[in-house]
Amino acid sequence: MTLESNLQISRDYLSNFSNGHGEPEWLKNLRLDALSKAESLSMPKPDKTKIDNWNFTNFKKHTVDSSVYSSLEELPEEVKALVDTEQESQALYIQRDHTPAYLTLGEELKNQGIIFTDIHTAAREHGDLLQKYFMTEGVKVDEHKLTALHAALVNGGIFVYVPKNVEVSVPLQAVYVHENPDTALFNHVIVVAENFSSVTYVENYISVTDQAEGVFNIVTEVIARDGAKVVYGAVDTLAKGVTTYVNRRGTAGRDAKIEWALGLMNDGDTISENITNLMGDGSYGDTKTVVVGRGEQKQNFTTSVIHFGKNSEGYILKHGVMKDNASSIFNGIGKIEHGASKSNAEQESRVLMLSEKARGDANPILLIDEDDVTAGHAASVGRVDPLQLYYLMSRGITKAEAERLVIHGFLAPVVNELPIEGVKKQLTAVIEGKVK
Repeated sequence: MTLESNLQISRDYLSNFSNGHGEPEWLKNLRLDALSKAESLSMPKPDKTKIDNWNFTNFKKHTVDSSVYSSLEELPEEVKALVDTEQESQALYIQRDHTPAYLTLGEELKNQGIIFTDIHTAAREHGDLLQKYFMTEGVKVDEHKLTALHAALVNGGIFVYVPKNVEVSVPLQAVYVHENPDTALFNHVIVVAENFSSVTYVENYISVTDQAEGVFNIVTEVIARDGAKVVYGAVDTLAKGVTTYVNRRGTAGRDAKIEWALGLMNDGDTISENITNLMGDGSYGDTKTVVVGRGEQKQNFTTSVIHFGKNSEGYILKHGVMKDNASSIFNGIGKIEHGASKSNAEQESRVLMLSEKARGDANPILLIDEDDVTAGHAASVGRVDPLQLYYLMSRGITKAEAERLVIHGFLAPVVNELPIEGVKKQLTAVIEGKVK
């Protein structure tokens, strides 16, 4: 098979790419097998969103060369604002397009056996461990064409591994800088927390170029073993012209917790899947998502929490703001499988529309195959509440400022969950720029 794009990607190309990065044989074979599968697999079919004419495969370059950062002072100002440049013991990875450009990990974390490294280094130095988790428990290669293409073309990402009983006291942070307009990023992120461990991981996708016609295909796999806890924060701010498919998948064992705080602020067309599988008894999943759409954007956000274990708890909170001609679909799915007795599935999806032509569609879905459970949902789509505006304006606040305060309050439940202050401020600033 040869991938149809501006760049001809064949089996020979992938073999050379894999060999050039010193990858183990299993990973090269996985790439080649995935490329073959992509030929026959169909595209995903997100509910109520036609993606037939979206660009997921047409790109100019599979990799671009960028230089590394010798210090954090060389970072673009918008990137520098995300990190603490004065904290010496921080855990920080910065990827510049496809190049691992900066990495620091404190000695205390290293001595605890924590692995925090780019995906290519992980393949070379921790190949057996990476093979155990790479598209085995979370996202599968053959789910559809985009997952197969992702497996074949992975060209960036990170591997995080926390050993049993280790509690990571500081957030691990990754920043993926989109700088070259020709970048096509197939980023793979794996976060593994072994039994009774805990970790907080925060990532940013940030474009520092306004001119781009790229393809981003992002897959995240989070594995929380029995008694483990993973807090996962992300803010995506990719440029207009970048078509994005992002699939973030979590698997929680017995009494494990996975908490997501996601700020999805891309300016291009976006398909987002976020699925948390509560496999173990007493497992817990909480997904908080904020979205702002503007211009001519078309976006689809599907969030699912699937209960397999007894006494499992799943929560979904999604708040979105649409303006201009933007349109977004918000699908929330709480599914309780047969046997997951005494589980609880709750969700809330709310959309504010700031213009006559903006469109938002909130679809709460409960799929219950067990009797002894609790479940509930709430959804709303509408304008800014005039009573709230009236109350604020009656105290001398202008209408524009009152509307701004209402919007920030509407999105605050997710913004406040982000564990790194610089990232929280960045998301607040992005929201401010999008809705003003």
